[in-house]
Amino acid sequence: MKGDFKMERASRIYLDNNATTRVYPEVVEAMLPYLSTHYGNPSSIHSFGREAKGALDDAREKIASVIKAKPKEIFFTSCGSESDNWAIKGIAYTNSDKGDHIITSQIEHSAILKTCKHLEGEGFKVTYLPVDRYGMVSPSALREAITDRTVLISIMHANNEVGTIEPIEETGAIAREAGIYFHTDAVQSFGKLSIDVEKMKVDLLSLSGHKIHAPKGIGGLYVRRGLRFEPLIHGGEQERGKRAGTENIPYIVGLGVAAEIAMRNMAEEGERLRRLRNKLQHGIEEKIGHIYVNGHPTERLPGTLNVSFEGIEGESILLSLDLKGIAASSGSACTSGSVEPSHVLVAMGIPPQLAQGSVRFSLGGDTTDEDIDYVLEALPPIVDRLRAMSPTYEAARR
Repeated sequence: MKGDFKMERASRIYLDNNATTRVYPEVVEAMLPYLSTHYGNPSSIHSFGREAKGALDDAREKIASVIKAKPKEIFFTSCGSESDNWAIKGIAYTNSDKGDHIITSQIEHSAILKTCKHLEGEGFKVTYLPVDRYGMVSPSALREAITDRTVLISIMHANNEVGTIEPIEETGAIAREAGIYFHTDAVQSFGKLSIDVEKMKVDLLSLSGHKIHAPKGIGGLYVRRGLRFEPLIHGGEQERGKRAGTENIPYIVGLGVAAEIAMRNMAEEGERLRRLRNKLQHGIEEKIGHIYVNGHPTERLPGTLNVSFEGIEGESILLSLDLKGIAASSGSACTSGSVEPSHVLVAMGIPPQLAQGSVRFSLGGDTTDEDIDYVLEALPPIVDRLRAMSPTYEAARR
């Protein structure tokens, strides 16, 4: 059974699950002993340490099984951003004698883009591939971008803002054929989409706990066995000498349980979220005019809906929704302080003014039909009111 959210009905509706999720009660329950009675250090050889080590190994196996990897290929980190940084810098520094060129896309998470910008300051060259109007990277453009100095390709599995699922299998095949390491940021797809690292020919993969109803502050990095890359933290021999420091056992246990639940319910939950998302999308299309759905129409995360509302700002919609007890977002939580339009939507060719009118609804384990019904009741009057006050919208309609 999946996480049980029937303890008490929330008075607020949360549709910002791509930013973070509510922790499953089962996850909390599994973590509690490791915050109290099972407090051993997994590096210790006594019974307390062996108990913690057993929990560490068990969680590693559960996470590896989700992506069809080997347990020893999973390294624990503090979050997806750390995993992204480690993957990019680790491969770049280890292989700097072979090449200094990295290929990524214009719609990556800021953890990838800012890491690449940092490396450019150190002399590396980075190609930022464009995307089409659906947010899809072109495999042919990727082939053309490869040079004899390319050491790494990093393309996300699914976009966090619009949900577009990238052609990862084809990307992996291109990278493998060219003898180039391939990393994918799977923070938004881990536990939601079927992942097979062997079939996808992925060398490194980033994942995070708080997107699948595990706690914030825990993540992981898959590294193909035998691949050489720089350690993240020097010190003890934790994580096979690649990331020193005593492991965060309670959170690792939580991630393992959440991964197990996600894998068990993936097909059923994916279909449920897809149905609810389509219900929300069709309702918005029927009740509100002059809107644009962003992202691929079919190759999209089941619980993600990004909509641009012509003539008004997304932030105004969000504030009005919040007053009605509805939480959504205007894009990535990691860039919410920016006044610039979403770099993802701009890269997709959406005009900046329309991009600033976008709202992302991301559904999760506790989203219900009643929630969607309430949003479809509350949203149209909000849009009508804001448009009535918008000179931009009135001018566009004349």
